[in-house]
Parts: sequence; C-alpha cells; structure tokens
Amino acid sequence: MRRLLFALSTIAACTVPAAAETPRRPNFLIIVADDLGYSDLGAFGGEIDTPNLDAIARQGVRLTGFHTAPTCSPTRSMLLSGTDNHKAGLGTMAELIAPNQKGKPGFEGYLRPEVATLAELLVSGGYRTLYSGKWHLGLTPAQDPSARGFQHSFTLLQGGHNHFGLGTSNDPLTGSTYRENGRTLAKLPDNFYSSDTFATKLVDQIRTTRASADGNKPFFAYLAFTAPHWPLQAPAEDIAKYRGRYDAGFEVLRAQRLKRQAELGLIDASKAAHPPVLKNGGWNALSAEEKRTASRDMEIYAAMVDRLDRNVGRVIDVLKATGEYDNTVILFLADNGAEALDINKTEMVGIKQRADAADNRFDNRGTATSYIGYGPGWAQAATAPSRLYKAYATEGGTRAVSFISHKGFARQGGIGTPYLSVADVVPTFIELAGVPDPKGHFNGRAVEPIRGKSWVPWLTGKSERVYAASDAIGTELFGSRALRQGDWKITDIGSGAWQLFNIADDPGETRDLSAEQPQRLADLVAAWDVYARDVGVIIPDQRIYQP
Repeated sequence: MRRLLFALSTIAACTVPAAAETPRRPNFLIIVADDLGYSDLGAFGGEIDTPNLDAIARQGVRLTGFHTAPTCSPTRSMLLSGTDNHKAGLGTMAELIAPNQKGKPGFEGYLRPEVATLAELLVSGGYRTLYSGKWHLGLTPAQDPSARGFQHSFTLLQGGHNHFGLGTSNDPLTGSTYRENGRTLAKLPDNFYSSDTFATKLVDQIRTTRASADGNKPFFAYLAFTAPHWPLQAPAEDIAKYRGRYDAGFEVLRAQRLKRQAELGLIDASKAAHPPVLKNGGWNALSAEEKRTASRDMEIYAAMVDRLDRNVGRVIDVLKATGEYDNTVILFLADNGAEALDINKTEMVGIKQRADAADNRFDNRGTATSYIGYGPGWAQAATAPSRLYKAYATEGGTRAVSFISHKGFARQGGIGTPYLSVADVVPTFIELAGVPDPKGHFNGRAVEPIRGKSWVPWLTGKSERVYAASDAIGTELFGSRALRQGDWKITDIGSGAWQLFNIADDPGETRDLSAEQPQRLADLVAAWDVYARDVGVIIPDQRIYQP
C-alpha cells in the first residue's frame, strides 16, 4: 500500500498547496502499431520520419527488453487480460486454429469471458474508457469492445483490412466489418484512411467525453492502428517523400540501423547480431526489376509509418490542448516483430488469392487496389540484431519496440533493459490507478488470475528488475516455443528441437549452448513443460503459418 501511495503521489499533477492535495489519478493511453519493426522509429535507430513518437520515447523510457506473443491477436489478448494468451482464449489466432486445437479450452479464437479486461477493471474504478482501431479479439456482439468494458468504441473487428476502406461487409464472417459503440456501420467515413480515421475517432472521443457528465473522470484510451500491416498502402504524396531512399537494399539498411542503435545506446555493438535468414538469397541475388520493386515496397511501408506518426501527433496535440498530457501515462508498443510474409510466394491460399486478384503493377503499388507486403529482407533489417521475425518465439518475433512515458516516473529519459512482458500492462496500470487486483473474481464471475507483474516498483526506482532470475516465462504459438529464465532462454522455432542461449551474452541467439550445458537445457525444458501443462498448450498437428 505504501508503494502504491508513493506512486500515485509522484504521478499526481496538482498545483495546489500540499496540505490541500487530492492526488489526481493518471489517465492512460495505449498506442499499438501493427507489425511495426523494432528499429523503424528514429528513437530506435530508424531513418523514417517519426518525430512525434521519437519525442515521447526520448522523454520516457525506451523498453529494450519488452516482449510480446509472436503474433497480433495473442498479444492483444495478453495486453488486455494480464494473463497468458492460452488462458485468454487466443492459444492461436482464430483464423489459424489447427484441427487438433478446435473446440479445446483456450483456443476459442476470441477473448474469453473468463478474463476481466483492463477496460472492465478501470471502469469499475471510475474511469471512462475509449477505443479506436483494430480489435481482432472476437466477432460477435458479446465479444465487441463495447461488451468488454469500452464505453466508447470505433473498431475494425478483424485483424486487417484495405487501408483505404475498400470491401467492407456487414457480416463479420464474410468480410471486414466496422462497428461504432456496438453498432455495425453500413459505410465508412468519407476519405477513409485507416490511420487518419482511427486517430480522428479517438480525438473525438476524448473531446466529447471530456465535455460530458463523465468529464471529471480520468480516462483509459486505446488506439490500435492497423498500419503498417499489409496490404502496404499509403497516400501517394507520402510515398513520394521516400522515393529512392531504399535503393541500396535491405542489407545496407540493416547495417545502417545497427550502427545507429549502437550510437543510441540501445545495443552493444560488440555482441553478435543474428545474420539474416534469406532463403532466396540477398539483395544481389535479385534482378534489377526485383530490386526496383522491392525498393518501392519499402518506400510504401515507410510512408505508412510516417503517417501513423503524424496521427499520433494529432492525439498528443489534443491531450496538450485539454491540459491532460502531463497527467497521462503513454505506452506505445508493436504487437510483435516485423512481418516477413512474402505475399507473392506464400502457401496461405486466401492471401495469395487476394494478391493475384489485385493490381500490383509497379506504378499502382501502394494504392487501394494493390495488395503487397515487403518480405523477409526488409523485415530482418527491422528486427536486427535479433533472430527472425513475426510468428516465431525467437527474439526477433517477440522483442517488440516499446516505450512508456509519464513525467512522474523516476526513470524518465532513459533506456530500460529488464525483461518485460505485455502481460505486465494490466497489473501496472491498475496499480497506478488504485484499482484492486480482482484475484480470480470480478463482477460476480470467476476470472483468470493476473499472471503479469507490475512495473511500478521499477518505474519509480524502487527495484532494478521486474522478474526475478528464478521466474520462468513461457511462450508458444504455431508450435514455436520458448522459455525465459533470467539471462537464459530455450527456443524451438517449430522443428521440435530445443536450443539454449544466454541472452545477456548473446542477444542475437547466435550460439546454441545446448551441447555444452545439457543439464541447464534439461532444467529449462522441464520448466517449459510445467508452463505448457499449466496454461493448456496444444502443439498444432500441422504447420499452419508459413512466413
């Protein structure tokens, strides 16, 4: 209790004399970028123009040890529930449930009612709750954000859509569906572009609720972009800004970003980065036309990130204009590592069909009628120094770009290196808000206990780490598995073979120590088995996701 009171009093932004203080509880803003690479932002080593996010990141704490699930909806389930994705209902993605997982607990493909969401908890504590963007946690009315604690919501129900809004459907089982406050939209706003509209809707929610009867309540706002998830699409003027920027290729970009990360103090340049895994060869293996196309695709991707950043700036502007910025805890994260899917060569039938039906001629790439991704070369420029990318339980798949900022945190302006989990957000925010942990029971129903750990002791300078060296944190998705305990990690990329790494010495997962330390490997595998039984892991009986 003393720790909580200290944190709240530190975060309070009152100017009245101390004797008359009534500490203001903080607002919360979570911003999620979809498939953003670890080094895409300027503050993390990137060359893309991201001044708004960079300013918040440098003001706050850049979290170099922040980890997610290997893909989007499992991560989002952990973010809102504070528990493992297998317990939250997203043991795998709804679209990719393997035959042996169907109908099994934890593989429902939506956020289970047996979890209390962060929004529900904060509403019970007197917060107003706002949501705009991608949901991907259920399609029925009972699974809508409006039914899971968000009092005001504008949402895309599915995991992705055309960024210019083409091809919406009133039926979530047949196409991309948008809802506002629980009501299905027959059409999207004029001049729809995903990042623009999602930011506009959140800005409107902040303004209108502030002027309402609930305006004296603190708020929890969640802004979930679909950018820069494929299909890569952006306004032509934004793409033009990056013309020619990537003509040297993805290997040159990777080297440039690694150099800047070292200069920023984000990595130790003396420790090996994992080499890119490129099945079809490097940049020089491409024909001149393939290089030209690949460069254009990265230009489009950069334009999407640039525009996302400008829309974050619009949200920050309204917080400052309403006097709420200094009292708002801002958490930014990507939902997983960069996406390496090669849309032209994928074996995923639905995606390949969309690409084949699109107009992907060079001069049309990035428009509303194109359907493209950017592939493993650019993805691994973004995840370096880590190994691989989205869909794997490697560092490249799960170590995501993230930062947290509030002027009351003792660690403001620094770089935070401890291991952190996306499941930690719920316990951190409810502690800062003064909302009790439900401890397995909420609003008359049994709920999953919170598994994450609060960052408050660490953020306020009372602790040097969040997880003890003995804590074992497991991960699994699509059969790719990992377990972290202190500096040690075991990883299986889906082959069934475990590897052992010391992440402190070898953050790139370049040296498998399993043969040298068989007992340590055995101990960690046993710990993973305990985790798997505890959360109900079911390894898929067939490889579902092929990046």
